[in-house]
Amino acid sequence: MEHTVVERELELRLILSPERSIAVPARLAYRSDDPYAVHITFHVNSDSPVRWTFARELLVEGVFRPCGHGDVRVWPTKVNGRSVVLMALSSPDGDALLEAPTPQVSAWLERTLRAVPPGAEAARLGIDDALDQLLAR
Repeated sequence: MEHTVVERELELRLILSPERSIAVPARLAYRSDDPYAVHITFHVNSDSPVRWTFARELLVEGVFRPCGHGDVRVWPTKVNGRSVVLMALSSPDGDALLEAPTPQVSAWLERTLRAVPPGAEAARLGIDDALDQLLAR
């Protein structure tokens, strides 16, 4: 089975305080061989990029309404009249609040949903084929 990769580089804003944020280069990646997940790499051109992986469904829903709990929370909002998606990420190493432009995130998500439509993820995992091979022995 051929695998599809959907990537998008963009600039996120790391929110340091209500008055201060800094630009963070990032790459969104989706792979049809890992159909339930999205991957975000921050500081893409640095010696020590930071990678996060979480459910694609969480980001899809977070473009429209607040969702998630625990380590990853996503919600839409407006900043200076612009539509943005906020992502709150928590780990033992610290917390981060990131702002992403909604139009760019939505366009990228649409490409991932064309690559593997919602509900078709399990078929992309090849579990049925693997079970058939295992049981045929």
